[in-house]
Amino acid sequence: MMNKLILASSSVYRRALLDKLQLPYECISPDIDEAAHPGESAENLVRRLALDKARAVAKTTPNALIIGSDQVAVLDGDIIGKPLTHDRAFAQLRRASGRSVRFITGLCLLNSNSQHSQIDAIDFYVHFRRLSEQQIEHYLQREQPYHCAGSFKAEGLGIALFERLEGDDPNSLIGLPLIRLVRMLENAGVQVL
Repeated sequence: MMNKLILASSSVYRRALLDKLQLPYECISPDIDEAAHPGESAENLVRRLALDKARAVAKTTPNALIIGSDQVAVLDGDIIGKPLTHDRAFAQLRRASGRSVRFITGLCLLNSNSQHSQIDAIDFYVHFRRLSEQQIEHYLQREQPYHCAGSFKAEGLGIALFERLEGDDPNSLIGLPLIRLVRMLENAGVQVL
């Protein structure tokens, strides 16, 4: 019997991505502290948070395969998170204009019975075109991406901000690397196809 599949997330974007695999699953929102530890690298942060999210859900969910995921954007070595306000989003996009931003997505698949986990961190690069302040303002007024790392929605109008995208799985930019997840699920005995 297949373990039930749980997405440890409240993200509508991750849910829409997981829907592409056409597998039955449930969503449970994990309640964890997402703050970085002092000196923690961006890659270690997303790996740890993906695992912590899965473990938090595993505590109350037996017989499950639990998917945890977390993402950060990195520019010049600085983690740039969700802006939450218009002014911070404007500053993030002005700083990213004409530059490249590395998105790192931590992915974990945890078996809640055995506690066996598969964990990875997947890179994806966004190369921004040069943007005027007027273009940035116009974009922010239209899409208001204040709860998105990097201050844009790649699945929406945000695509107009880019010169090019670079990475193995465009789904990872939105927050759930499906190509790697399919391999993890198959390693856990779940046949996607």
